[in-house]
Amino acid sequence: MKMNGAHILLRSLKEEGVDTIFGYPGGAVIDIFDALATKFHRDFKFVLVRHEQAAVHAADGYARATGKPGVCLVTSGPGGTNTVTGLATAYMDSIPVVVFTGQVPTPLIGNDAFQEADIVGITRPCTKHNYLVGDVKELARTVKEAFTIAGTGRPGPVLVDLPKDVVQAQGNFEYPRSISIPTYKPTLKPHIPSINRAADLIVQAKRPVIYAGGGVITSGAHQELRTLAEMTASPVTMTLMGLGCFPGTHPLSLGMLGMHGTYRANMAVDNCDLLLAIGARFDDRVTGKVEEFAAKAKIVHVDIDPTSIQKNIKVDVPIVGDARLALAKLIEALNKRGHSSKDRDKLKKWHATITAWRSEQRLRFDRTTEIIKPQYVVEKLYELTEGNAIITTEVGQNQMWAAQYYLFDNPRTFLSSGGLGTMGYGFPAAIGAQVAFPTKTVIDIAGDGSIQMNIQELATVATYELPVKIAILNNGYLGMVRQWQEHFYEKVYAHTDIMTAPDFVKLAEAYGATGLRARTVQEVEPVIRQALDTKGPVVMDFIVEREEGVYPMVPAGGSVRDMILV
Repeated sequence: MKMNGAHILLRSLKEEGVDTIFGYPGGAVIDIFDALATKFHRDFKFVLVRHEQAAVHAADGYARATGKPGVCLVTSGPGGTNTVTGLATAYMDSIPVVVFTGQVPTPLIGNDAFQEADIVGITRPCTKHNYLVGDVKELARTVKEAFTIAGTGRPGPVLVDLPKDVVQAQGNFEYPRSISIPTYKPTLKPHIPSINRAADLIVQAKRPVIYAGGGVITSGAHQELRTLAEMTASPVTMTLMGLGCFPGTHPLSLGMLGMHGTYRANMAVDNCDLLLAIGARFDDRVTGKVEEFAAKAKIVHVDIDPTSIQKNIKVDVPIVGDARLALAKLIEALNKRGHSSKDRDKLKKWHATITAWRSEQRLRFDRTTEIIKPQYVVEKLYELTEGNAIITTEVGQNQMWAAQYYLFDNPRTFLSSGGLGTMGYGFPAAIGAQVAFPTKTVIDIAGDGSIQMNIQELATVATYELPVKIAILNNGYLGMVRQWQEHFYEKVYAHTDIMTAPDFVKLAEAYGATGLRARTVQEVEPVIRQALDTKGPVVMDFIVEREEGVYPMVPAGGSVRDMILV
């Protein structure tokens, strides 16, 4: 059947099961938008954001909340370059996003045409793969390849650049049922001899710790992780990206590891004799001084990306493969060894040590002051939502307090920019999650600095009546940088004071949302209750302690011995 490139693209997206597209129109993609509004208007929900960066973050939030690829459509030139931060964010956190960009007609490429940008060249370092479609005949297969690459192996963003003449050209639509990419063969099945070596180390270990990351969530391995932890009585610590992959309320949970991880988690990893890392990168915010990280431990590393293994930390047993398959094989190997609950007795001393650390240094803050503490706000959000909300965050102190004080029991409920640390991520990501789950409570925990990075999206939530709640922990500072200046720059708060800010309540109302404010501790709970009872979008402005810090804190490049406590 003959049809133009725009129709071939949208028919291809239907074949991939796409139901939602986030984006922003422009001249280079006007044919696609015309088709979206006419022939395909019943097939897709299109969410018009107010900035292309937000479109990619929204698609990213949709992907993290659902596990399905998020889709974004923008125009050429500045439309494409505005997606770069979103692409880099998704790339660093291994999120499946497919971004379609318009391009000037093929004969004009390289001629400095209006709104021309080499988006394929620009995004090559921050995409898993990208394409410039040169002929309408290639379009359907390219879409199939893009979704295959984005969602398999170690997931990541893929960009497809669409010249206007390709979109307007006529071609036959034939969508491939399956596809083979000779140069792309992710290893899913783990090496069994390596699994057996890991099982032997687990049986021998007296002080084991499981270190779980976002790969557990991506592969759907959370049930297998829980089974392994309980059968071996191994305490579990998580990366920021891994929060929710193991229940935060479980007795074996140590909470988050790293720079702002819990005292017990950092001490446990420093003293363990076996570290079983699953779907986690050893990034610098976790390891600190590399040569002192888990120095007493044998290390097993399970990861689907072979380039992540031995990259930052030398490991004793590398296992390349899908985390769920690897954990299933590991459980099977332990069962064959007769490993049972009886073997937990040998870990009593280890558990007693961890309990002592847990009692010695709990997460805490001053509860006697009348000034609102940001940790108290997060605690109240957890209590009043009964831990059932999808939480997104911006980046900085708000992000760390959310990670510390909101306990996540389920995967895909904590959405945050971990690798790139993108301010402005949380609000549009919340939009993506809310579109995916209209009846769930979705809350963006934000700082007064980061929320201003994409606050124009209040227009989006008002337009689509999305009931996203935004909790601004307003301290009048770029708080995390200020905290570093306090500790390491003699309190020279260079350009981190942002007291000149909009009235967030009036701003919310100007966009058609509800604005609420709390200035005292007593006002916190009523404000949250009112926000949760309000049907539409709400901005909650909490005026919090200006110079509150996030603790514990391991200085960058330091070790556990340098940990700063409250």
